[in-house]
Amino acid sequence: MGIRKELKEQPEIAQVSPTAAIAGGEFQIRGKGFAREDWPRVTIGDTPAPVTIGSDSFVIVKVPEGASVGDLVVSSGERSSRAWACDIGIPIADSLHPVANPAIDSYGNVFTTFSGSRGQKVPVAVYRIDLNYNARPFINDMMNATGSAFDADGMLYVTSRFDGIVYQVTPNGNMAIYVEGMGVATGLAFDEEHNLYVGDRSGTIFKISPDRQIFVFATLEPSISAYHLAYGPDRYLYVTGPTTSSFDSIYRISHLGEVEVFYRGLGRPQGMALDTDDRLYVAASLGGRKGVVRIGQDRKPALFLSGPGIVGLAFTPSRALVVATTNAIYRVDVGIKGRPLF
Repeated sequence: MGIRKELKEQPEIAQVSPTAAIAGGEFQIRGKGFAREDWPRVTIGDTPAPVTIGSDSFVIVKVPEGASVGDLVVSSGERSSRAWACDIGIPIADSLHPVANPAIDSYGNVFTTFSGSRGQKVPVAVYRIDLNYNARPFINDMMNATGSAFDADGMLYVTSRFDGIVYQVTPNGNMAIYVEGMGVATGLAFDEEHNLYVGDRSGTIFKISPDRQIFVFATLEPSISAYHLAYGPDRYLYVTGPTTSSFDSIYRISHLGEVEVFYRGLGRPQGMALDTDDRLYVAASLGGRKGVVRIGQDRKPALFLSGPGIVGLAFTPSRALVVATTNAIYRVDVGIKGRPLF
């Protein structure tokens, strides 16, 4: 009788980690009764998800292409668990080549690059993705568009790592040179006084005042790909610059230009964003798990979103997270408000 009763018990989910994922990412599921009658099966919404590791109390499942926002269910034999709500990113654009954070205007339109290899002239350098997820060309005549950011007046700024120029772009797509001579210009960020910071991946962070005076703000170790910037609390500028190490750092720089290590121990940290609780989100890997890592001001990291090839991210006005991979853009409805830029 005891055996029969045990077989009738449903699988029970106790924890799913992380809280969000995009296609190709993984969820780690803990609980019990996952393999009482058969090898565990997992569905996300109506989509079967491949199980890579399965036992009675622990399952690792990969998020398949085509999975959408929905509930995660573990089944064994004819028994199924109660649904566990999870946040799944939906693709909103593909066939792109972002290399840094997307930029999002005050309406929620997403601007992202087709950067190309160094010296490659691509037909479209920057795309605009509207609220209906229609991707349209926004900037054509730019080489190696890299970093992007909006100012308080709704003007878009885009770096070219090819010619070291920061371009200023109007809402209708008219482009002009803002500053030049920025080396291998990559990441961008504004502070609350409307100073613009530009990362030269060869080792310099420039500070450009509103009247376009240029200062060397700080110097760091050169990066093999880019400097990614985010302006945060207490007037600190956060910087990542991936090297050949698998144990890289996030730096932060005070308003006086003093550099310190904020956190060390990430694999290939790239684009960043902050929420209104001043938690930092960074595209990186933590303990071999790839995705978006969240780090509070207590400097304790945790994987927040799982997914491969993530290079950047940004929060929308509607509390969603836009995630850029090396070839696509995803939207994840995480319900978190991003930190206001101004």
